[in-house]
Amino acid sequence: MNVSDFFWDTSFEDLKRGYLQEEAHYVCLLCGKKIEKGIIYPVEGVLYDAGRYMHIHIKQVHQSVFEYLNGLDKKLTGLTEHQNNLLRLFYQGKSDAEVKEAMSIGSTSTIRNHRFSLKEKERQSKVYLVMMELLKEQNKQALPFLSPPKSARIVDDHYHVPLDENEKLLKKLFPEGPEGPLKTFSVKEKHKLIILREIAKRFESERTYNEKEINQILEVVYSDFVTLRRYLVEYGFLDRTPDGSEYWLIKDSVNKEGVTMNRKDELRQLYKDTKFEAGIYQTRNTKNEKLFIESTPNLKTINGKRFTLDMGTHQNKQLQLEWKEFGGDAFVIEVLEILETPEEGDFDIKDTLKKLKIKWLNQLQPYGERGYNKKKTDKN
Repeated sequence: MNVSDFFWDTSFEDLKRGYLQEEAHYVCLLCGKKIEKGIIYPVEGVLYDAGRYMHIHIKQVHQSVFEYLNGLDKKLTGLTEHQNNLLRLFYQGKSDAEVKEAMSIGSTSTIRNHRFSLKEKERQSKVYLVMMELLKEQNKQALPFLSPPKSARIVDDHYHVPLDENEKLLKKLFPEGPEGPLKTFSVKEKHKLIILREIAKRFESERTYNEKEINQILEVVYSDFVTLRRYLVEYGFLDRTPDGSEYWLIKDSVNKEGVTMNRKDELRQLYKDTKFEAGIYQTRNTKNEKLFIESTPNLKTINGKRFTLDMGTHQNKQLQLEWKEFGGDAFVIEVLEILETPEEGDFDIKDTLKKLKIKWLNQLQPYGERGYNKKKTDKN
């Protein structure tokens, strides 16, 4: 079972803890790292058993389970960026007045309303989870849905179409059968997915078409073949070269059955496809070009540093002082290097990041008038 399967199939309590216990190992649910039981692990001169070491691993690599989950794609969490920011502040123990100042919105009563709304979302989630569990027990299967391909550019969750609706619509819009012409393309946006998936089946996989060949196939389907061609690209069924001279069917974009039996499976795939890249980044003052160099196990969280600076709680006092003096718009946060991690074998991400950071510190020398970093000999 891969890590994404662990993540989705684990219990609520295990997910809160961030790791799973197996007979001989602890398994991190956030990255898949296995820590063998019965071994003592040294950290900065202190010895820890496997269970305690797993807690240290989560803190060092992921900051916390909350921070990791808070940084996931909104399609996995169902939360907007605004809601994520609020939750992060609440998690940090900020008062309503502090949250109001950090978010620059409304009044303290507005923040209390946000707290209430999030609490309501929690209640609704509990009801929904119970209903889905009862549904699975009753039917022993999940609801069938037609899903857009992962390569789609403009499709979101409201395009999920029940399978029975899919079949009815195809019979209506292709009265002469699936190989015949399309009656009309003037339908609801979510129905375009059904039509385009059916049309995409007319193209051969692993074959490259020129624009003329694409047009010849599509004009048999519908008079406005240019619109069909554009939508097939935007919905992720066809891809093309920048100049439009060559087209091809995107691999796995057309499922002949066109069915996904479980939204949970889709989220598993999205989780599996989401890469949490570690690396080195810099916060640069565009007014005086001073730099602050830092490392992170998850580059997706670096925008949260801007949020920390806006709140006035950044650990680097000099950077925080000039952020307040020049304003946040005077600073940019830029990735310097993404850490390349091996596909297999043991890998000490913390040690590698430390060495990578030293390399960039030596190269850019962000000290004194050139930056905000402190040399080990400097006093904080």
